[in-house]
Formats: sequence, structure tokens, C-alpha cells
Amino acid sequence: MSKPTVLITSASGRIGRELIARLAADGKFTIRACYFSDDKAAFLKELGADETVKFDLKSPDSWGNALDGVSAVYSASLDPLLEGHLAFCKELGKRKDQIKHVVRVSCMGADTNTASYDPNMHSSRAGAGIPLMLQHYWWGEKALIDEGLPITVLRNNFFMNHLLKTDSDNILNEGWFSNPLGDAKNSFVATRDIAEAAAVVLTEGAERHANKFYDITGPAPQSMGEIAADLGRAMGKELEYRPQSMVDFENDFGSTRAEFFEYLTNGFYCRCSPDFYNITGHKPTAYYDYLTTKGASGETGLEELWQGNLWKKGEDAMKGAAEVKLED
Repeated sequence: MSKPTVLITSASGRIGRELIARLAADGKFTIRACYFSDDKAAFLKELGADETVKFDLKSPDSWGNALDGVSAVYSASLDPLLEGHLAFCKELGKRKDQIKHVVRVSCMGADTNTASYDPNMHSSRAGAGIPLMLQHYWWGEKALIDEGLPITVLRNNFFMNHLLKTDSDNILNEGWFSNPLGDAKNSFVATRDIAEAAAVVLTEGAERHANKFYDITGPAPQSMGEIAADLGRAMGKELEYRPQSMVDFENDFGSTRAEFFEYLTNGFYCRCSPDFYNITGHKPTAYYDYLTTKGASGETGLEELWQGNLWKKGEDAMKGAAEVKLED
């Protein structure tokens, strides 16, 4: 009997590459990994992908080949590609008889359907709505739900190393990093844990996990001082955290990202969820352990810290996505 085929979007990303390595070791799926840049195809094969396919959320012409014969989809996309994801969901909906399970990467707080979270009510600021990025994460889920697809959503806390990628040069060369989070504590999550949860959910299938929404967090909330201490210990050097005002942070990265970081400062993401343990049977990865040990794809978190980053100072990476409107 032939193995079912799973399509891995964003396959060369941090979660995608870990997921490929885990699924390859398990051997239950034929793994079809998507690439955008041609030079990533060989890398994905090295990780364990059985097949690779060119895929672009902005190019519907690329979707047919990617989806041919696929029964499960791991769905992840960068925030600026929201509009393409919404359109791709409609294509998946046309294939409901074919697609048996979709696992979507989302964010804690995208709770409109499962926790009656009012998108017009900020968690701490009277008269304000929830951050636009959280609304977008919900839209990404809702588009799949509206198509009647069997979905599992992994609602993740803020990624451990996305927190510091924007300061990687300062960390390496000057020994400091800066952001507005200060003493606020957040249960930052390791991307390898998200991949492990996705691998289990895909392998156990829709029969067990369809229409489930899991919050994936780290094992302990940490302040920036604690993050600096763990990272410094992993690097073998002293690191300094320098507080930054929210005004300066917004000037660096734009209002959409700044309003999301405000949620990180007000306790919204301090909670440690049991969902990862309930899926995998063990605790999430601590920050220091993430930095100093290798994931399934062979990299430590510290090695990953120096790799590519969507967010760059002086650029609003969310400017285009902020203009996307949700259709009724």
C-alpha cells in the first residue's frame, strides 16, 4: 500500500525543515516539500524530502503541481503573504474530497472561534481592538474553516529566536540587544517544538486532531534579563539587555509590529500551556537547551540565530499585509 503524500509549505523555514526531518525519520508519509528559490531544492532533499516542488503563494499556476495527489497539507506562510494564503485556501476548498487534513501554523490570541475573543477589544487598552497581526492570524485560520476542511491549528507563542534576530549584529559584535519588553515575562517557544507537535498531529491524523486548536508555548516565562543571561551563557560571553521605548521600536519596525509587541509587554503571552505536553508526552524545550542542542534538522538554536530575518530596522515588513481586507 502506497504512503499518503503530505505537502509541506514554507519547507525551508525553521519549522518546515524540522518537520521534514521528523517526518522522514518516521517514514509514514511521502514528503513533498515546497521551495520558492531554486537553490533550496537540494537542501530539502538532504533533509529527507521525497519530492520537491516549486511553489509560490502569489502564483496560482504553481499550486496544481504542488497539490496533485496530496492528502495532507502543512500550511505556514509569512505575514506579508496573507493575501496569497487566503486565495490558496479557496483552492484547497475545491479539493475537499482529496485533502483529508490541514495543519496550520498560527498564533496564540487568534481565538475568535474557540474562546469568543472579541476582535474589537484589546486585552489591556480601553477602546482599542486587538493587534492587526492577531486578526490576520485568525483570518488565516478562518479561511480554512470556511472551506469546510478538517484542520488542526497550532497557535504558537512568540518564537524564541525571532525575538533577537533583528539585533544579531549587535549581539555578535557589541554584546548587547535592545527591545521594549524589559521585565515583562513571556513563554517564548522553540520552533523545533512546533515542528514536533505538527509531526505528531499529522501522523496521528484528522481522526484524532481535526478541528482542534492547540496553544504551543515554552516551559517557563522569561524576562529580557533572563534571556540575556541564557544567551550569554550559551555564547560564553557577557550580554547586556538595553531597554528601548515603544516609540523608538515603532520607528524601527512600524506600527503593526509595535502593537503586537505591546501584547508581549502586558502579560498576554506569559501563560505556559499544557498542550505541547499533551500532544508529545514531554515538556517543551527551554531557551538555553534550544540554543545549545541540535534539532532534528541538525542545527542548534544558536546557529539559527544568525540566519535570515524578515524584520529589518527602518522597514515596515507588514505595510502591504496591513492593507489586506477580509472578504465577507
